[in-house]
Amino acid sequence: MLSVGAISEGFVLDHIKAGKSLEIYNSLHLDQKDCTVAMIMNARSGKMGRKDILKVECSIDDIDLDVIGFIDHNITVNIIKDEKIVEKRALSLPKELHNIIKCKNPRCITSIEQGLDQVFVLTDEKNEVYRCKYCEEKYDRTERQ
Repeated sequence: MLSVGAISEGFVLDHIKAGKSLEIYNSLHLDQKDCTVAMIMNARSGKMGRKDILKVECSIDDIDLDVIGFIDHNITVNIIKDEKIVEKRALSLPKELHNIIKCKNPRCITSIEQGLDQVFVLTDEKNEVYRCKYCEEKYDRTERQ
């Protein structure tokens, strides 16, 4: 049996779809932060069959939860203080995304004005559809960037 030690202060991302933890690690730029990370992949789960777990020993304030909510809003965020869970946060789809995804439309103002933020708005929550705020180009989730 694999054993990963407790963290004293930080957060645990639980119920990550199997195989998605590396994408989350990269999207949160955890390699650029001064924090310890334990990645558990393909763990057995009664609820999901298989799942990934990320244990991160740094402040939750250093993390953009919208990134996690966009990747998978079913992930549970457990905040840890003194080796105990002090808060559980459920995620939801962010209403607006800033500089997380890029517009693919070559005629969009964001393609011309390089300093302009990439802003996408949730236009259909049921189908998880995001559109560019400027040109209304639909973001295609199958083309992960």
